[in-house]
Amino acid sequence: MSTLQSVPALGTHPTAGARPDRAETRERLAHATYDLLVIGGGILGTSVAWHAAQSGLRVAMVDAGDFAGATSSASSKLVHGGLRYLQTGAVKLVAENHHERRILAKDVAPHLVNPLPFYVPVYKGAPHGAAKLGAGVFAYSALSGFGDGVGRIISRSKAAAENPGLRTENLKAVAVFGDHQMNDSRMAVMTVRAAVDSGAVVLNHAEVTGLRFTGTRVTGAELRDRLDGSEFGVDARLVLNATGPWVDRLRTMEHASAAPSIRLSKGAHLVLKRNAPWGAAMATPVDKYRITFALPWEDQLLLGTTDEAYEGDPADVRATEADIEQILAEASVSVRDEQLSRDLMTYAFAGLRVLPGGPGDTESAKRETVVSEGRGGMLSVAGGKWTTYRHIGRTVMNKLAALPGVGTSGDDGGPVPVKALVRRTPLPGISNPNAVAHRLLVDREPGVRMDPATARQLATHYGSLAFEIARLANEDPALGERIHPDGPEIWAQVAYARDHEWAETPEDVLRRRTTLTVRGLDTEDVRARVAGMLAERDG
Repeated sequence: MSTLQSVPALGTHPTAGARPDRAETRERLAHATYDLLVIGGGILGTSVAWHAAQSGLRVAMVDAGDFAGATSSASSKLVHGGLRYLQTGAVKLVAENHHERRILAKDVAPHLVNPLPFYVPVYKGAPHGAAKLGAGVFAYSALSGFGDGVGRIISRSKAAAENPGLRTENLKAVAVFGDHQMNDSRMAVMTVRAAVDSGAVVLNHAEVTGLRFTGTRVTGAELRDRLDGSEFGVDARLVLNATGPWVDRLRTMEHASAAPSIRLSKGAHLVLKRNAPWGAAMATPVDKYRITFALPWEDQLLLGTTDEAYEGDPADVRATEADIEQILAEASVSVRDEQLSRDLMTYAFAGLRVLPGGPGDTESAKRETVVSEGRGGMLSVAGGKWTTYRHIGRTVMNKLAALPGVGTSGDDGGPVPVKALVRRTPLPGISNPNAVAHRLLVDREPGVRMDPATARQLATHYGSLAFEIARLANEDPALGERIHPDGPEIWAQVAYARDHEWAETPEDVLRRRTTLTVRGLDTEDVRARVAGMLAERDG
């Protein structure tokens, strides 16, 4: 009998601080006037909502899908300075990225952001020579204050010993430097939670059907709950459009003739099972501007990415067969063939980079944040990247503070000073993940089992909040069983996602609250059981 079949019916186990249900949240949104309504719950929207709520603003945030349900959960999972940006002369951007990267890793999310060494292999006929790359990685590490060591050239044998999957034919040299990586979906959920802890009211799967106006000024939005069809509205003194690839669509709701402000670039990725150790990521130059990555991530191998102009419906973006072939072909330059078998593929996905409008190829376009104010006073923000999402949130907050009459600091009705922001506020669960994993293994109820892989997964995805999940498993051993025999997740994580992390659909749980989809473990049986547990909240 399979593990799935043997797990008994799982009940609800609400714990202290469980979130309100959707009907209650809709009532809260519909019967108050907010200082700020954020439309879009990706990296930009969640960051602004978090910073604005910390400032004392009354904040609401809605998203038509799940939080980080589109581009923000389809990244390369990197918290990095951006080595290739040096090629375009964006030295200030790289330094800024490094600054934010180290703050995230040290002060804000050490439980979610992990150090990762990078190798840049130099092959015969490569677009950049060893000397140039050696100088490049040295300059790159210098811009980070050498906090991750000194970028340098290492021997081929040393690199091959760390990464047996490295192709050594025609390999001339290997440059090495340090960066970080994370699980973007988990970072997003923790940021939403931080915003709510600071007072924000949030709702996912709530689509904007129109904007509200007072005279000619945008003062709210009309919404429809995609899960039950309920319609409601939100009043706000200021509306922020942070809808990513859909930013211009919402701008035309404000003014029908609004000119396009952005263009889109598609980036596709593949996830494969690993059949060899990977001690470091590989970043292999493809041409003058592009790098292809082979990253150890979630016990898998993440490959990518592509970079091509995209003009279709953002909702339809996906990894095509052509994308898969391109990624595998580019990876084969530096990765041995046995690591790239189609049989090892578990998942393929694609996201859209939001770039400033203008001429030229997307590969060489600057990764800048675009902020604009429309005729109706709605602010629109698009672009940016995960590494600097806190910085972008503060930048938008500065623009908000410059507007007349934004926010209240109390009974006096004065403006909220942005300088009151705590610049290095940690995300919920901040802790040493190694210490959390150790405690999960040793502090157990008699007869309750937790294997090391599950303990490690909980520690690195929830930090100290993992103890709340462990408590659920202690109270009901059925919740301590693995969701799928081949993955580390347990059923308690589904209950926790439902009750504390705004998970409403199986996709929310399997793709973004856990790693079951990217591991290729979201079987029909798993989806059915997850759907049943989600329904129990309303049962």
